[in-house]
Amino acid sequence: MDDVKITLSFIWVSVMLIYLLGDVLRIFSGDFKPGEVDGKPVTQKMYFGMAIIMVIPIIMVVLSLILDYPVVSWVNIIVAIFFFGFNLIGIKGYKAYDKFLIIVSLVFNVLTVWYAWTRFLF
Repeated sequence: MDDVKITLSFIWVSVMLIYLLGDVLRIFSGDFKPGEVDGKPVTQKMYFGMAIIMVIPIIMVVLSLILDYPVVSWVNIIVAIFFFGFNLIGIKGYKAYDKFLIIVSLVFNVLTVWYAWTRFLF
């Protein structure tokens, strides 16, 4: 197995754990009210959307290991850029601990793009 593929998989595991840590901290800090997001009731469509967003890093762990070159490179670059934009849009509304975790995940997104670009395409 290629070291770069393993590295990319570990980066996606790290991103997933950062998201989960943010969720746990929100619950324990009292910043979370069950069944609500920003004071609005959560619908089944919203839960489904959240599930899709949260499962993508898990899927990327597997895809990073099984896809061949150069597909693995492009998939990692595209998904990491998507998450970078997704997190950047939402960063302004969070508390300090969430902003910190988002910044760390942004660094991992940049690292993913850098690894995929420099190690696979050149």
